[in-house]
Amino acid sequence: MFSFLANAASKMGGGLFSAAYVGLKPMKYFIDNYFREKVTPVAGSVLYCDLWVLVEHSGIYTGEGKISNIVVEGFAESEVQHSDARDFTSKSKLGRKIYVSSDKHGAVGHETVANGAKGHLGERSFYGLVVKNCHQFSEKCVNYAHTGYDGGFLDGLFEISDTWEPTIGALKSAARKKLGATKWRLWDWENENEREETPEPDWKAINDYFENQPLNSKSIEQIRQELAATQDYETEISDETIPDAVRKRLTVFRQTLTDISTKYEEVKGFLAQCPDAGFSYAQLKNLNEDFAALANTLKDNAQIKELVRKMGRDYISEEKKKQTRVPQRSKSEVHGTHRSDDLMRVLPSELLNLEDETLEMLFYARLLEKNLQTYELQCTTFVQPEEKETHDKRTGAVVACLDTSGSMEGAPLLKAKALLLAISGILQKEKRSLYVLLFGSSGQVKEFAMHNQATAADLLQFLRMGYGGGTDFETPLKRALDIIEAQNSYQKADVLMISDGDCGLSTEFVETLNNRKTVLDCSIYTVLCAGSRIDDKFSDEVVVL
Repeated sequence: MFSFLANAASKMGGGLFSAAYVGLKPMKYFIDNYFREKVTPVAGSVLYCDLWVLVEHSGIYTGEGKISNIVVEGFAESEVQHSDARDFTSKSKLGRKIYVSSDKHGAVGHETVANGAKGHLGERSFYGLVVKNCHQFSEKCVNYAHTGYDGGFLDGLFEISDTWEPTIGALKSAARKKLGATKWRLWDWENENEREETPEPDWKAINDYFENQPLNSKSIEQIRQELAATQDYETEISDETIPDAVRKRLTVFRQTLTDISTKYEEVKGFLAQCPDAGFSYAQLKNLNEDFAALANTLKDNAQIKELVRKMGRDYISEEKKKQTRVPQRSKSEVHGTHRSDDLMRVLPSELLNLEDETLEMLFYARLLEKNLQTYELQCTTFVQPEEKETHDKRTGAVVACLDTSGSMEGAPLLKAKALLLAISGILQKEKRSLYVLLFGSSGQVKEFAMHNQATAADLLQFLRMGYGGGTDFETPLKRALDIIEAQNSYQKADVLMISDGDCGLSTEFVETLNNRKTVLDCSIYTVLCAGSRIDDKFSDEVVVL
């Protein structure tokens, strides 16, 4: 059987679908075309074809190869017309497959439905994707049938999911209740010369696609939609003869979607704290982190939030704001009198002219000449310089030196990870680089440059590569300034020295460090994840998390 599958796949270049054409539909086409019985519609059968991944077109079969359906003409104008199968599928980007309302015995329909669809021929109306669309037209026709089917146990199995496209879901529900449509089978309408080959989907590529999707509220909704559709499809074909190997592939796909959905529930608090990080299921599974603890640290640590704000390009300290304020005059206090046309500030003596018919024209003449005696209002206020000027205050990268000695294990390292994750998020938004140095004893240093290609998951993976020994500050600080000096884009950079305590530095090194810091126009923030700093002669600011 798999040699047949491989042959079918080779006809389509290996069967690898584009990123947009993945999920259940290619699997469903393959299974429905080769392993399920096809049907011929009867009068009143509901038909639909897939136009694109999440878009379908539907209509009612009226007999003799004719389908009553909405045909769009011009911009959103439509008319109910008869089409044949070729015209019905002419706008499909996924082939010419047409699905028919069926049960386990074959196609199902009703003459009343067919006659109702014929009665709408020639009607013209506005057409929309949600209002007055083809599925609502088809559902209206189906509801002409006065019959009803009690699905019993099946009613619970085929309940329409809230995440489905609502109008196609409502149509299928109506077809089940009015026509007994518990299955949807393909209509084999093409002749031998026109029949399309249906390639075997690349099962692994489809699973990999979903495992590597960035997880957020929008993508998980689409994944859960795929999961609901897959579960319903498995139920639909549960009583049919499908090869075990194919059914197993479908089960694996459903389990992948289930695992992704479950993982998202576990880590959604963490993802909410890193909304732009783009973590995928595959990355989250491989990282083996305590995401709940990271989420709580990111959410509850005010010192981390404040330091992240300082690392942002828009940050300027209150002292700098006061230093850069400039005076500007504004009108709020009486300063004297002057001549103008300001009627709100006119002196009472000028208004007296309006009481005399002879002098009234004089008042209006002075008004037109802006020559009325009026109060002059002014005072002095201070305003900030334009935002563009403040942006130039901080434009460089951030070079973070992370102490990975044994004393950093546990809560201190958790705080450090949370801080670097938060900083990486704001730097990525501002298109600035993050350079991370892991250090231990003298001479021990590992480097990671987080530019456009690196992700937050890559950063977390790198942070697992610590030393666990002693602590030496000179090696990472010297290397940090070397990096800033070598990169033109790192001008006005910030250096973060992240540790849990002190390390002795020679007087000569501190002097050299401060001189280089001045030349490079960079700042050093010492960040303590535990303990307190006793002696610090090189940091611009010490922050305790």
